[in-house]
Amino acid sequence: PEETVTSSFASFIHGVQPEHLSKIVRHRSKRMILDSIGVGLVGSTTHVFDIALQYCQLYSSVAVSSVYGKPGIKLSPTLAAFTNGVATHSMDFDDTWHPATHPSGAILPALLAASQMLPPSTKPNGMDFLLAFNVGLEVQGRLMHFSTEAHNIPKRFHPPSVVGTMGSAAATAKLLSLSTAQCAHALGIAASLAGAPMANAATQAKPLHIGNATRLGFEAALLAARGMEANPLILDDIPGCSGFSVFYSVYQPKPLSTPSDHHEFLLEKQDIAFKRFPAHLGMHWVVDAALSVRNLFIHYEGSFSPSLIRTIVLKIPVSKYINRPFPSSEHEARHSFQFNACTALLDGEVGLSSFTESSIHRQELRELLDKVVVEHPEDNVANFDKMYGEVELLLHSGDVLTGKCDTFYGHWRKPLSKESLLKKFRSNASHVLPEEKIETIITMVDNLENLSDSSQL
Repeated sequence: PEETVTSSFASFIHGVQPEHLSKIVRHRSKRMILDSIGVGLVGSTTHVFDIALQYCQLYSSVAVSSVYGKPGIKLSPTLAAFTNGVATHSMDFDDTWHPATHPSGAILPALLAASQMLPPSTKPNGMDFLLAFNVGLEVQGRLMHFSTEAHNIPKRFHPPSVVGTMGSAAATAKLLSLSTAQCAHALGIAASLAGAPMANAATQAKPLHIGNATRLGFEAALLAARGMEANPLILDDIPGCSGFSVFYSVYQPKPLSTPSDHHEFLLEKQDIAFKRFPAHLGMHWVVDAALSVRNLFIHYEGSFSPSLIRTIVLKIPVSKYINRPFPSSEHEARHSFQFNACTALLDGEVGLSSFTESSIHRQELRELLDKVVVEHPEDNVANFDKMYGEVELLLHSGDVLTGKCDTFYGHWRKPLSKESLLKKFRSNASHVLPEEKIETIITMVDNLENLSDSSQL
């Protein structure tokens, strides 16, 4: 039969082998796995995670899969994936790719849960696990590249709820060794389970997007394994009949090449952004710009004194859901250019404690927020690869101080060092794990290719 886009993806998922992963792809994906586990662990301390966990405990009939930060609790595999996905995005602390999505949280929880679900005789090894993880990444990345719309900060659908669900289905299908036909059906089923509106950004519902993506993709693979079928042309652009194209106004799919020794994974060409503090990625530009201008202020005045500031000008791209002048909750604060810039100015840093209720509602912070004016320069586009953040302080003296950030530390153009990534992981994991377990996880992920049973992770 004639090859289609969908069949090419299915053939890739089924046929790709460990030897197709280059050294740099293995290295980068292991960094993602470690960071995502740490983010999930600290995320298990949040209120939204507790809500999700309490819900899932109502349905734990086959409790075999572990939950982040809760050593005494196990859930059924798909609900464990859901709960751990919620934990991963509960603070908006998880990794970000370009085109924009949160790739790890949508697939890692499903693979962890599936590894524990499988019987001892069929446990995947560490290399199987690493390969499935990269299959999930590759499918997400390829689908994002089918639309120019996906390259910009999203307006309609939250990307991980769309491509993340497909990536989870592909990754789990690979780990479960589904046939080529079953892989195609898993993608088709997942497409019917995908999608969440951007209007729920900056609310407790947003972490559900990641939880649902990893869970529903997992369920799609399980349904395909049991014989459920779906449209075999789900990824193709069929006039008059929307498949995956329903999520994008412009959609131009291309076949995925048959895996070979020369296949170049997208992760080889496009590194990942790791966040230094728990907030929307766009905040990292304005925070670094604010810290830069704060240092200038201290250099000239000797200390930071908010009373000397008349106006704070933020020059940012147009993006409605992260332009929030006076956030009232932690989730709104994580999605507010104004809040993060002013917090950085006031405290000289942004961290976990910045988003507590007491920090958000400080009088001195409110006074700074009252001074903020937002501008949208035409050259500052809503694109994580092209945008910048600029913070300008207009002082009562008439002086003007400016800080600008084109590429923050942690961006794919300026990756976190190994030391910085490990520091972040240890800090996050220390909220729920003792030091010896933290070091065991670091060692296990670093040597994932040699792990005989991935369920040990």
